[in-house]
Amino acid sequence: MPRDEEITYADHVGRFYARRYGFPPMVGRVLGYLSVCEPEAQTIAELSDALLASRSAIGGALSVLERLHAVQRSRTAGERMDRVRLDFTSAEARGFDVTEYEELGVLAREGLQVLDGATPERRATLLELAAFADWLVDRTRELHEEWKAHRETLLAKGELPQ
Repeated sequence: MPRDEEITYADHVGRFYARRYGFPPMVGRVLGYLSVCEPEAQTIAELSDALLASRSAIGGALSVLERLHAVQRSRTAGERMDRVRLDFTSAEARGFDVTEYEELGVLAREGLQVLDGATPERRATLLELAAFADWLVDRTRELHEEWKAHRETLLAKGELPQ
């Protein structure tokens, strides 16, 4: 049975993700609860009971979290149901996925082709958007490398668990 503090925290995370990213509140609630629950891997039924939500609402939230690479499903031999746990090890889950910015750059350059021959003033917004997208790709890759080095330092100091 979840503690009141765990549910309150899950609600806070749900409101944050709804406000900040426009996600349905249940996405953030599941994310928040999975970050504090015991055991760390939960079935859909356990999440449904803990969060007082339908299984379909939990399933929908998990679909979003799977697309973000923020959860991992597993099944123990002999079990008939999946267990879900947080997994922030991917670049996507940590915010280091550059594909969004690469796609934005491609779209900006496509727009520039549409405006071929237009005045520099007319092309200015798309030129800047393409340059910004390229800059974000480079900076995000650099930040990812910096984070990995910083994480290794924290691990070596014992400030993060192995």
